Amino acid sequence: MSTTSQVVNHNSSVVDDCEDDCMLSTLSPSALQLVADFFKVLSESSRLQIVCRLRNGPKNVSEIIELTGLGQANVSKHLKILAQAGIVTRDQQGVCVFYQIANPFVFDLCELVCNSLAQQIQQQTAQQVALNEFRQTIS
Repeated sequence: MSTTSQVVNHNSSVVDDCEDDCMLSTLSPSALQLVADFFKVLSESSRLQIVCRLRNGPKNVSEIIELTGLGQANVSKHLKILAQAGIVTRDQQGVCVFYQIANPFVFDLCELVCNSLAQQIQQQTAQQVALNEFRQTIS
């Protein structure tokens, strides 16, 4: 079986599984929009950096700036978006505001995506190596 047909077969089985078991298939259009909006918030690399830096506990803006290398205005903008989406919470302590992750499941989600991407990259690398070896044998 060719790689292309394996991918097609794999993708069609994923679609079939989703149609049978996927919670997304039971959601209303407005609920699906909420899911899409959540993923949209996490689709920005600076926000992902901030989320990762909050993994070990609450941080204030200065700490986040130092850990990410992002500018103050940029960090504040992204924290506001993350807070509006319910991904982070704010805790005012005197003159300082600390941010923390509202629900740690976001880390599980990020790890799932990262592991999947790492696996795809390994497979693509192996395919490229095999293709290069094949080209060398026919030249």
